[in-house]
Amino acid sequence: MLLSQNKQVVPEPRQEPVDPRKVLSKILTGRAPEVLETARRYYPAEISELESRLAQAIIAGGLSGPITGEELYSFLRRMGLVFSLDIKIRVREGGKLKSLEEKLRGKD
Repeated sequence: MLLSQNKQVVPEPRQEPVDPRKVLSKILTGRAPEVLETARRYYPAEISELESRLAQAIIAGGLSGPITGEELYSFLRRMGLVFSLDIKIRVREGGKLKSLEEKLRGKD
């Protein structure tokens, strides 16, 4: 009993909850944020779970380095999350960006 009275209880330091989106945003490059947002519109519950797990892997050191949009899209497709992205093809002509439609029609 005396030993238990002498022991002081040290409270564990509280860790603030980490925002998975902030952790992921540090390693997403290129169109990866756009791919993630588009996937979130189609699969909100699955993407939030995926974000938290990826954030845990990043914090633990199991995942590092930049993730490109192509890599993320391929990964999500392999997981069975099928969605389409908005794709715009633009052509630089005379210092201006024109849509492919404008280019083919010959509009200035």
